[in-house]
Amino acid sequence: MNSLELRIPPVIVMLLVGTAMWAAAQVIPSVQASLPMRAGLAIALGVSGLLVALAGVFVFRRAGTTLHPQRPESSSAVVRSGVFAFSRNPMYLGMLLVLLAWAAWLANVASLALAFAFVAYLNRFQIRPEERVLAARFGAAYTEYLAQVRRWL
Repeated sequence: MNSLELRIPPVIVMLLVGTAMWAAAQVIPSVQASLPMRAGLAIALGVSGLLVALAGVFVFRRAGTTLHPQRPESSSAVVRSGVFAFSRNPMYLGMLLVLLAWAAWLANVASLALAFAFVAYLNRFQIRPEERVLAARFGAAYTEYLAQVRRWL
């Protein structure tokens, strides 16, 4: 299983999970949920997700560090400002919010469960390996950041 660590770009994982969510809604329509104002909820979650993710990209660019999720060893700084003061992984949080928007739009419980599978996958195969690399690279500064800011929110 370690062969999956840092291999699949998170945006690809998000697209695959989004496709699986749609398929689940088609195959298991019996778990459709009545969701009042689902379009409004989906739009609010989707826009929020995009804004959170873009805020993370902006802060990384401003700090001059890498955006490449498969190469955490290329990071040049521990970024603590902006949205990174609230989440260690705002780009991944943004992707999750987009998936939750999709789940709201689909109004299917199985689809919602798959959105949380995205979290489990990223925690295991993307975030934990990133954290190991960054802790080795930045030492106490990164360990202190881990203790102060939550992984997702």
